[in-house]
Amino acid sequence: MAARFAKLDLKNTSFLLCDIQTKFRPSMKFFDPFVVNSNKLVKAGKILNVPLLATEHYPKALGHIVDEIDVSHAKCVLPKTKFSMYIPELEKNLKEIGNVKNIVLFGLEAHICVEQTTLDLLENGYNVHLVADCVMSRILQDRDLAIERMRQYGCFITTSESVIFSLMVDKNHEKFKECSALVREPSVDVGLAKK
Repeated sequence: MAARFAKLDLKNTSFLLCDIQTKFRPSMKFFDPFVVNSNKLVKAGKILNVPLLATEHYPKALGHIVDEIDVSHAKCVLPKTKFSMYIPELEKNLKEIGNVKNIVLFGLEAHICVEQTTLDLLENGYNVHLVADCVMSRILQDRDLAIERMRQYGCFITTSESVIFSLMVDKNHEKFKECSALVREPSVDVGLAKK
């Protein structure tokens, strides 16, 4: 099977933030570094005017998106009980944005909500760019195996910095200085398996 190609482009890309909620913090070893990386990505998306859509899984029990990540510019922050983010309300919001072909997906848990979202997005014709340093599970082997499965499904596995620079394309991009300030410090290690 020939490899697919899906270049990130500001004109047809949206960010999906999956369930980065307060109640997960105590149960995840690399939660804080994962939040730092995710926050950098969200800030860059805001600077570059990339539409952000977010979900909170059963917020009554799991709380809201962590305070460190400002999602006030998000097109929507949707509560859900389904594991996949691809609920009717999210589908409607994606269609309202128009011309979305590429989804930059990040959040938790990698082997549950993120993976099921990936399958639904791929099934509905989107290219999925999974941000490996911005996905997490309670157990790292669950995350790492989920990333490998998602690669097999046809996801593009990337990192937060790669996404940011891919969207800018050129050092002469008008927002380069603002975004380069975000990446001055390297992304934080989240214990990804070395392969």
